[in-house]
Amino acid sequence: MSLRRFALKRLLLVVPTLFGVSVLTFALVHLTPGDPVNFILALEPEATEADRAALRAEHGLDQPVYVQYFDWATGVLTLDFGTEIQSGRPVSDIILTRLPPTIALGIFGWVFAIVIAIPTGIYAAMNRQQLADDVSRVIALAGIAIPNFWLGLILILVFAVSLGPWTVLPPRQPLYHPEMLFHLILPGLTIGTASAATMMRIMRSSMAEELNKDYVTTARAKGLPERTVILKHVLRNSLISVVTVAAFITAGILAGSVVVEVVFAWPGLGYEFIGAIEDREYYVIMGITLFIGIVIIVMNLLADLVYALLDPRIRY
Repeated sequence: MSLRRFALKRLLLVVPTLFGVSVLTFALVHLTPGDPVNFILALEPEATEADRAALRAEHGLDQPVYVQYFDWATGVLTLDFGTEIQSGRPVSDIILTRLPPTIALGIFGWVFAIVIAIPTGIYAAMNRQQLADDVSRVIALAGIAIPNFWLGLILILVFAVSLGPWTVLPPRQPLYHPEMLFHLILPGLTIGTASAATMMRIMRSSMAEELNKDYVTTARAKGLPERTVILKHVLRNSLISVVTVAAFITAGILAGSVVVEVVFAWPGLGYEFIGAIEDREYYVIMGITLFIGIVIIVMNLLADLVYALLDPRIRY
């Protein structure tokens, strides 16, 4: 199967997947207990039933559920995710406003994962069955097993409470302000730790497998320096596995940002998402969930295409 046909087949699978995500998101939100109109008007004791009915009609909440889904889904096709009930702000504006901090946090976590995982995985593979390899495996397992929220709380306890150099408060500066890097460090380490551990294990396994192949023995028999064998031959082949999982790691970082942003009060999509759940903001919840779902699906699609490009065997 050609790469073009493989890509087209994967693209066609995206359509039913997105439909399933949208239906599931809509159903879960509407099955959640609580009426958003009653929640919003709870602080206005003078509100009458006519006011409640008018607010429901304004946002289409008085329509049958299937009509509400059709109206919302057709709006999504034109990038209209609805409006926030309390403020009337378009959900697309909320997503665009909250997306840059989430992207910054994801990039920091991703770079941290790469910087830690690649050299550590190489070192562990070149020292197999030795103390360094055992230590790296224990650290990797711990990094994968520790929940993000728990690690975040421990970092806050150590660096913001006990040692005190970090101020863990919602950042007030614009994202491009140099001080924001200071606010990024702790949540970035939190969100990147599990990814670094996963990539380190993949790098170590891939590198160890390549070291046992015949071409490495041949290269060494030819008298090539060990540095050349590792960097020019083994590392390049080993990175194929890491590259193919990088997209999955990116999707995992985005999904994991929901919890980390709440722990560190980081003003991204995840923080907005939890606030929307507390306020029963149907359209904000559905919009952010669907947006994250789309990003994860696209990243998985890219991973499939990169994998197919690097290893043509999986196209068949």
